[in-house]
Amino acid sequence: MSAQGARIGVVTFPGSLDDRDAARAVRLAGAEPVALWHADHDLKAVDAVVLPGGFSYGDYLRCGAIARFAPVMQEIIAAANQGLPVLGICNGFQILCESHLLPGALIRNDHRHFVCRDQRLQITNNTSLWTRDFELNEEIVVPLKNGEGGYVASDNVLDELEGEGRVIARYLEVNPNGSYRDIAGITNARGNVVGLMPHPEHAVEPLTGPTTDGLGFFTSVLSSLLQGAAR
Repeated sequence: MSAQGARIGVVTFPGSLDDRDAARAVRLAGAEPVALWHADHDLKAVDAVVLPGGFSYGDYLRCGAIARFAPVMQEIIAAANQGLPVLGICNGFQILCESHLLPGALIRNDHRHFVCRDQRLQITNNTSLWTRDFELNEEIVVPLKNGEGGYVASDNVLDELEGEGRVIARYLEVNPNGSYRDIAGITNARGNVVGLMPHPEHAVEPLTGPTTDGLGFFTSVLSSLLQGAAR
């Protein structure tokens, strides 16, 4: 497989608003974005999937709670459990937690206000399929925008995430939403499923982003796919 041959699906749910941005990031990274619809029963032979930000199904019940039952998610859950790389950004992170592909939950920001800012992060795990192009402890800046972005979990789960090195990114300088232990993103034990509250797809080119730091998440999965294909 070449980077140009990789196909990365980007799911659109009713209420998604960052799906086109995610598709653009995939294209800039060198892969082919493939549109997936929430009602699809077929993943169209993609090599990886991005669940974008937005307000799937209007955030009724809880953020991501309805999207978790979308037909396409049944396919994604099964494929992720078999090793398919999946990145959930913001609302996508919420969906991954609701789907139990990742532990914990995202709740309303502790200050009860929507936050939108350029956020400094530290990459604390560069072994996942979505972070391997970063240096360990590298500091990056990407946009953050959420009203329910506070990551919470039990102490046992948090200790497990810490002990297994599964916190992939932490907030630096300021914790913008009250996330426990400054957690901005996590991975599953296998390293193929990653949830991230900030928006790397908004930091992929100088014209529109504060930096190009977010592109590393998308090139990382291409590196991972190429390495897997070479085995």
